[in-house]
Amino acid sequence: MLDLATLSENLKRTRDEIKLKIHLGSKDLQEEWSELEQSWASFESRAQLDKSARDVSDAVKILGSELKDAYTRILKAL
Repeated sequence: MLDLATLSENLKRTRDEIKLKIHLGSKDLQEEWSELEQSWASFESRAQLDKSARDVSDAVKILGSELKDAYTRILKAL
């Protein structure tokens, strides 16, 4: 599994790419994006806590993996 910093950077890059394309997507994708933005905020805040604690929690890794899968699904749909 990727380390948290690499995962975070990869997710951020994919997220930025999707933000540029999402306005062209369907309503369903826009709704899913809205939900993912809430998950992103949660992931980002937990990742920041992790940097200071140096203790990667399983929950953050799972959330990151779920975000990666969802971003991949949206990219394919666009």
